Amino acid sequence: MAGIKQISIKIESVSGKLSFLSDVLGQEGVNIRAISVKMDSPDLSVIYIVVDDPKKAIYALKLKGLECETSDVLAVEVPDHPGGLNAVLRPLKDANINVITMYPYIGRASKPIIVMEVDKLDDAARILERNWVKIWGEEVYRL
Repeated sequence: MAGIKQISIKIESVSGKLSFLSDVLGQEGVNIRAISVKMDSPDLSVIYIVVDDPKKAIYALKLKGLECETSDVLAVEVPDHPGGLNAVLRPLKDANINVITMYPYIGRASKPIIVMEVDKLDDAARILERNWVKIWGEEVYRL
């Protein structure tokens, strides 16, 4: 399977918590490669991140008392032209695969990459590869 690790962190939805999270990871030498913030309730946010060293990040976060978990996601190259995203989304729609989360990769890739959590990871990877969509593996951590 061509997946990478996404870390989900539940934190209080208050000023300064994202800065704290960035500081915790930065002090451990962990670089954030992709990030998305979702407010779950007025008091709680969920942060989704892809980092260059998931094991080190999880250790650092748990050491600071932050609740986190991992899941497998896809890092998918997207054609950079109007409608290019549909080259990724249409095959998933046709296969009845649901996109749960999606956000941009912010590392130094030469072409746009999105991080996608889907409900049928192995099927999605197989279908996208069959449709000539490049899926990045763990090498995306080092871009």
